[in-house]
Order: sequence, then structure tokens, then C-alpha cells
Amino acid sequence: MTREGKMEPSEPPTEVREQAFVIVPAYNEAACIEQVLRELVTVYPNVIVIDDASTDDTCAIAKRGAPYVLRHLINRGQGAALQTGIEFALRRGARYVVTFDADGQHRVEDIAGLLAPICANECEITLGSRFLGETIEMPLTRRIMLRLAVLFTRIVSRVPLTDAHNGLRAFSRRAAKRIRISMDRMAHASEIIDSIRRSGLPFREVPVQIRYTAYSLAKGQSLRDAVRVVSHYLLGRVVR
Repeated sequence: MTREGKMEPSEPPTEVREQAFVIVPAYNEAACIEQVLRELVTVYPNVIVIDDASTDDTCAIAKRGAPYVLRHLINRGQGAALQTGIEFALRRGARYVVTFDADGQHRVEDIAGLLAPICANECEITLGSRFLGETIEMPLTRRIMLRLAVLFTRIVSRVPLTDAHNGLRAFSRRAAKRIRISMDRMAHASEIIDSIRRSGLPFREVPVQIRYTAYSLAKGQSLRDAVRVVSHYLLGRVVR
């Protein structure tokens, strides 16, 4: 049950869980990826880790916990890792594609809520929203940055979202085929939103919980990083 007293969606049927491929991009996540994968594979048998040329033991640990582990020979960024994962999932026959961060911020239980509207043919894409759901130990500075990101997205991409940079998403097979990520690094989050708008496919935001820890905050984006991401994104739009 959620903090608001609403019942959480139960686990999807076995058939859905077997047809859902969960993509986990990872870079130097040796400290937490074992636990993340243990929780994921208990429910979803098709988990794909894309190790983005980590310099620690991420790849070795992932191979012990995930059925599929792909490795970039050079560090290309999260956007490139997601594109690699999406293409692999589609080749393996995925009916549903889920993206899930490796730093322990996301809950496996929230995947059910993302998949439910797609399975019911109510939409083709679902996007997790911490602002419709719940945040745990979220610093004020991070909240302000994310609210500004939402405002930026509404102005530039013209998509009325409540959470613009949440790594927890789900796509139908049809929608996943239309997602093409050309921005290798963190600007991919805004690029995905642009792709959703251009696709014309129905989408929905779903409440999720995001857990902030000292580890995840250290891995997160600073204000300087955010400015760099915006610059990269705007330049990418001009080039396209």
C-alpha cells in the first residue's frame, strides 16, 4: 500500500513478466548493482545490464546476477547504453521494454504500475513520476533542479509532464521501435520525451517512489552538470 493508502498493483501475470525486458544501464555501480539485480530477477527473468565500460567490478558482478550482460568497450554515456539495451531487447522478442536505474533509487514494485496501463491497451508508453508518487530523503536543491527541468521540458518539448528526468519508464514493443536515442549522454532523457511527442503514441505518467541515498546523490547531477546537459540537448536539436 502507498503512503496515500492506495493499493499498489500486484505483480504482472507470468506471461507479461516473461515478455518484459528490463534494461539497466550501469557505469561503476559495483557498490550496489548486486542488490538491484537480486531484487529485479526475482520477478522479471529478462534483465539486461549494459555495462558502459566501467572501471570497477560492475561487469563481473552483473554477470553473476543478470541473464544478459552487454559491455561497451568505451564509455559512451547512459543514452547510448539505453539504445544498446533497447535494440537487444527487441531482437530477443521483447513485447515490453522497461528502463531501470542501477543506483538503487527505483523500486521493483513500481514496474507493475508502469506495465499495467500498457497491458490494458490504455497507452503505449508510461513514464514514472516521483512528484505524483513519493520521494524519500530528497534534498531541496535536487527538488528545485528537477522542478526547473519540468518547466524547461514544458516550454521546449511542449509535453506537460510532472517529472522530466525519471529513469523508470516502460514501452510497448511498438513504442520501443520508435525510440531512437542519438544523444549518448544525459541529454537523452529530454530526447526521449521529444521522441514520444513526435511518435504521437499515447503515454501516461505513473506514480513511483524514488529513494535518495548518499550513494545515489553522489552519482547524481550537479548544477554544472545540468547546465552541460541542457547545452548538449539544445545543440543536438539544432544538429537534428
